Amino acid sequence: MGIIKKILVILILILAIVLVAAYFMPKNYAVEREITINKPVDSVFNYVKYLKNQNEFSVWANIDPKMKVTYSGNDGAVGSKSAWESDVKEVGVGEQEITNITEGKRIDFALRFKKPMEDTAVGFMSTETVAGNQTKVKWGISGVIPYPMNIMLPMMKMDQMIGNDLQKGLENLKDKLEE
Repeated sequence: MGIIKKILVILILILAIVLVAAYFMPKNYAVEREITINKPVDSVFNYVKYLKNQNEFSVWANIDPKMKVTYSGNDGAVGSKSAWESDVKEVGVGEQEITNITEGKRIDFALRFKKPMEDTAVGFMSTETVAGNQTKVKWGISGVIPYPMNIMLPMMKMDQMIGNDLQKGLENLKDKLEE
């Protein structure tokens, strides 16, 4: 067997191992962070349910001051959307839509990313009274990395990558609401 055939066989074996490994690896990711804010649950919830307000504390919305944002629908209600366009790779192009609201408790979102790559995810923000005038706010994002790209999921460190931005956004929210 010639050297080229041996190299080809080795490459095919490596590819097969990677594809088999990817088949058994997780495809889902879920990242969640929380913070306690010294404000009553009603005022916190009534602030975070508006997409325009979310752009005030979101890390991603503040990366590009030239980002173009458009809103449609009745902000703070199911079906309202916030769409963004940016030439900055970390921001890109996409939209967020409110898909469900449990008044005073939770807002669910659909996230649709168009650039730099097409992807979808879901997100939520929840509020819960801790004690008196304190509110626990949770912010989470989850999605699916399709096969065979899921082989990269452990290397992508989604919890750290997305989690750091969620935590910073929650800290921004706390600073804004407690000022």
